[in-house]
Amino acid sequence: MSQYKIEAGTGQHLGDRQEQQDRTALFAAPKAPGYMMAVLADGMGGLSGGALAAEQVIRTAKQTFDLFSPQTDDVETMLAAIARDAHTIIQLTAISSKKDPHSTMVALVVTPERSAIWAHVGDSRLYRFEGPNIADRTVDHSYVEKLVKDGKLSREEAQRHRLANVLVNALGSKDLTPEITIGCHHGLKAGDAFLLCSDGLWQYFNDAELGAAIAMNSPRQASEMLINKARERASGSAADNCTLAIVKLAAPPKEAKNYTVGKIRRAI
Repeated sequence: MSQYKIEAGTGQHLGDRQEQQDRTALFAAPKAPGYMMAVLADGMGGLSGGALAAEQVIRTAKQTFDLFSPQTDDVETMLAAIARDAHTIIQLTAISSKKDPHSTMVALVVTPERSAIWAHVGDSRLYRFEGPNIADRTVDHSYVEKLVKDGKLSREEAQRHRLANVLVNALGSKDLTPEITIGCHHGLKAGDAFLLCSDGLWQYFNDAELGAAIAMNSPRQASEMLINKARERASGSAADNCTLAIVKLAAPPKEAKNYTVGKIRRAI
C-alpha cells in the first residue's frame, strides 16, 4: 500500500486586472503511472500577449508530460526541456502576433518513488512544507534577489524595494537564454505539501501563514481561503492576477477489516 495519497487543487482570481494572464494545471502521465505534474505560469506582455505566453507554457508541459516514460526519460531533463521549448515557441509567437509575450514558469513532478522534482524560471514560486513548517522555497529570478545575493541589499530591504517586481529571467526574452533552476526532495511522506503560486498571491503572506493554511485545510479549502485573504489585503491597490496550485500528501485511508465467521461442516 502507498504511504500517502495525493490531494491537489488549483485556484485563480482576476484581481483588479482587465485580463487573466496566469495559467495553472494538474496532469497525470499516460505512460508513467503514479507520476503527476503541477504547473503554473504568469504571463506578461500587455493585453493577450501575456495570456498567450502562459498558455504556451501549459500546452508545452502537457504535450511533453504525455510522452514522458520513466524507462527512457528522467524528470529533470524533461522539466528543462519544457522551459526551453516554451521559451522558443513564445519567441516565435512574438513574431506572428506582433506582441511582446513573456512568462514565468514553475513546475512540480511527484513520483511513485516518493520523490519531488521541480523547475522554475522567473518569480512564480514553489514552497515545500513539512506539516505547517516551511522546508524549502525557490529563489526568485528578480533584480532585488540578485542584489541580496551580491550582498548589496538585506532580505528586509528587498521586500520593500521599489523594483521588487523587476525580473532578470523569463521565458520569451529576445536576447537572453532563460536560466532554469532545478530542485528536488526525496523521501516524501504523509503531511508534506507543495504550493505553486504567482506573485499576485505570495506577496501578501509570510511562510508561516501559508504553511498553516495548507496544513489545516484541504487543497480546495486552502485555495479559497488564501485567495480571499489576498483580495482582502490587496484592498485599495491595483492587485495582480492571483493563481495557485496545491499538492498535498495525506495519509491513506485505513483498510476496513471485514472478517466473517461461517459454520464449519463435518467432512463425510
